[in-house]
Amino acid sequence: MPIDFHAEKNRDTYAKREANASWSELLRGLFPVQGLQVADIGCGGGIYSKALADMGAAQVTGVDFSEEMLTAARVNCAEFSHVKFVQGNALATGLPDGVADVVLERALTHHLPQRDLAACFAEARRILKPGGVLLVQNRTPEDCLLPGSETHLRGYFLEKYPRLRDREVGRRHDSRTMNEALQEAGFADVTEQNVWETRRVYATGDELRNDLLARTGRSILHELNDSELADLVDYIVDKLPPQEIVEQDRWTIWSAR
Repeated sequence: MPIDFHAEKNRDTYAKREANASWSELLRGLFPVQGLQVADIGCGGGIYSKALADMGAAQVTGVDFSEEMLTAARVNCAEFSHVKFVQGNALATGLPDGVADVVLERALTHHLPQRDLAACFAEARRILKPGGVLLVQNRTPEDCLLPGSETHLRGYFLEKYPRLRDREVGRRHDSRTMNEALQEAGFADVTEQNVWETRRVYATGDELRNDLLARTGRSILHELNDSELADLVDYIVDKLPPQEIVEQDRWTIWSAR
């Protein structure tokens, strides 16, 4: 059953880890946020809102359609007085015109049908200041279909349960679709790159096992029942060496001005 983002039981699923330092370094290379106003659209539990604040953003505004996610995000970022959260969605954030120097949309667009992509990006363009930048991070079908390895654990999800392949690829937009939607929304200067982001480092296989069994931050795992998930975890852990595990995911990032 797909994840219910509005259910209280799932409130913390996108709030229980820290953004890896590799992501912050990547973002600094794309567009430093020091002293800037940033909008984090589809912020979930505030993991990346918190990272943006740590990077020196002057103000971070997280927007999500789920009040349960926002409840977790407010707790997650309680130490930051310059981080706030509002309920809205990618097509209607509720934010004023020209309020942000940077708009981040990470792991958002796969929740939108293709017909809504241009509207999503047009809303981002509306809230950007002149000269501002939109950063979109998500996986293309090609990113998803890379084989499993000691670092790319997601590849094992589809290897173990091939039915997840159609589900995963079917909700992802390819590079051409994303670029066309950005151009339709009025962005002329668009660049694209593939990156590997370290998702999390696990000291032991048991630590990884517990994270997977909790379905932490992985909506695709909600497609499996408890028995299937347990079998998947055994399948993955058996393939890994008995030492520190560095989990990485391949992403595509579009930068649009």
